[in-house]
Amino acid sequence: MRIALIAHDQKKMSIIELAKKYEFKLAQHDLYATGTTGKVIMEHSQLTINRLNSGPLGGDQQIGGMISEQKLDLVIFLRDPLAAQPHEPDVNALIRLCDVYNIPLATNLGTAEVLLSSLELVAQVDAIY
Repeated sequence: MRIALIAHDQKKMSIIELAKKYEFKLAQHDLYATGTTGKVIMEHSQLTINRLNSGPLGGDQQIGGMISEQKLDLVIFLRDPLAAQPHEPDVNALIRLCDVYNIPLATNLGTAEVLLSSLELVAQVDAIY
């Protein structure tokens, strides 16, 4: 699978912890991330990540482009719902594109863990068929 990882600044530690917890599973997939998120995950894990621009500098739009070109299968975007973001229109566009193209999207840790846990189930079902 092709998985995008994004996190607002206040959620960087959360995405690092998530990446470390699911490092073995994530390592089996093609990973993409906005610039700073990808950098901090790679600094704290052994994961290889294809880094795009940082979110406010167009990284969210690059992820959106990948979604519209059907080059992503899953997006984990840990958002900070309590802070206004200067690039909020880009964030909303990315969420809308996930809905348009039926791309699973996690915007919080609970949903991210459910989606990442399901990767193992998908692999098991694929192996059966």
